[in-house]
Amino acid sequence: MVINVIDNPFHYEMEKLTAQFFPFIRGKVNTEPPFLYPNEDFTIDIKMEVLSGDDVFMSVTYSDPGNDVFISKSEKAKNKKIHGANDAELCAARLLYEVLSEVSGITLNWGVLTGVRPSKVMHNMINELGEEGALLYFEKNLLVSKDKAKLALSVAKAERAIMSMSKPESFSFYVSIPFCPGRCSYCSFVSSAVNKDSVKTIIPTYFENLIKEIKYTGELSKNAGLKMLSAYVGGGTPGILTAQQIDELLSTVHSSYDLSECREFTFEAGRPDTITMDKLYSMKNGGIDRISINPQTMDEEILHAVGRNHSINEVYSSFDLAREAGFTNINMDLIAGLPGDTLKGFERSVMELCRLSPESITVHTLAYKRSSDLELSKNLFANGNITREMVNRANEILYENGYIPYYMYRQAKTVGNLENVGWCKPGYESIYNIYMMEECHSIFACGAGAVTKLQKHGEKKIERIYNYKYPYEYNNQFEEIMNRKKPIKGFF
Repeated sequence: MVINVIDNPFHYEMEKLTAQFFPFIRGKVNTEPPFLYPNEDFTIDIKMEVLSGDDVFMSVTYSDPGNDVFISKSEKAKNKKIHGANDAELCAARLLYEVLSEVSGITLNWGVLTGVRPSKVMHNMINELGEEGALLYFEKNLLVSKDKAKLALSVAKAERAIMSMSKPESFSFYVSIPFCPGRCSYCSFVSSAVNKDSVKTIIPTYFENLIKEIKYTGELSKNAGLKMLSAYVGGGTPGILTAQQIDELLSTVHSSYDLSECREFTFEAGRPDTITMDKLYSMKNGGIDRISINPQTMDEEILHAVGRNHSINEVYSSFDLAREAGFTNINMDLIAGLPGDTLKGFERSVMELCRLSPESITVHTLAYKRSSDLELSKNLFANGNITREMVNRANEILYENGYIPYYMYRQAKTVGNLENVGWCKPGYESIYNIYMMEECHSIFACGAGAVTKLQKHGEKKIERIYNYKYPYEYNNQFEEIMNRKKPIKGFF
């Protein structure tokens, strides 16, 4: 596949959109002559011709001489921003979408939207056009399906009340525990399996360095006069920590930061086989008021097929332990589209979680990741219709059981071009998830793979400070990580 982007700068979005239709084909993108036209491969020409002033003529041509296929579509547009987007780029995206949809027979739920945060686009459109106008814009201009446009609107409305809580001195906090009992076959995160001796040996040093980074970052936040509004201990599987380590971690956070206005503190306990009563009490005594227990499926056979070596009974027992320990805000995760799962099987998983009645249920969609152990076949990836049915049915069941969608994000190469959605009982929206996703205030982050995002109140510009991804890098380059955070002092 060759994509020739001729006389326009829109190559990034065009490449991303093309990848939605052909996720397993690596294409070559040309932005300057000579443009390529191989005989045995298909080419896509995306061309802009200037007519006069801002008026331009956009065209998209698909040519596959090997299969005798030639499709071309064109339209006039304005080479300027309209409703926050370049009209010519949006026109090119729609033409490309129409051409590739005709070629492949695929209709994308999210139309020409390729970004991670569709609800963020919805927020902007609501501000400019109102709710009805925003819905119409999603459907007509972005080619988003009616149900996904309504989902984006529902999420945006739920988020707005939470976002309004943020003050000039507010920030959120993230701690990375990038370790798991074992690696799930679908996982692409930088987490390391603690069942390997090489990993076990680096955890003590990692934890020692993490405590130092938490203290130093807390000092910077206090000097800037900032107050923590929400916090999240994530992974990996933070549940691999011992009760004593959890005690030390949480007491360090409390002594290092101003939590006087903290509205939510989440601990992603994660896999049920790591959860014990002494750890739950350590979390509870350390100020944790929201935890996550993640079965991913309630089908034991599928559970083991993807490398999660816990049982369904452990899901039930860990949930009961959490309730016994006094947790009244529990999230549970499911993944739609796991290999071997069926519509009926996934429906049973959703209904079983609803029977347990956690305060929130997050429905993820399986995504193809090169760094995962699971090699998705083209047939599995292309079989998005079943996964779409799973997600649609889950939505119906969750609505029927009183849950509402409150936050959402998308990943590249998601089966069925779908999304990940957090559902909750009204009043149990995760504050951290919304602030992290909508990027409306600073996020201070500690640990391997963590990204600190610095943002002044009311401004969109974000400055990022990256930590090294892998735990061994984090340990080896720890002084560099601490040095990278020094600019925080002057930012505020």
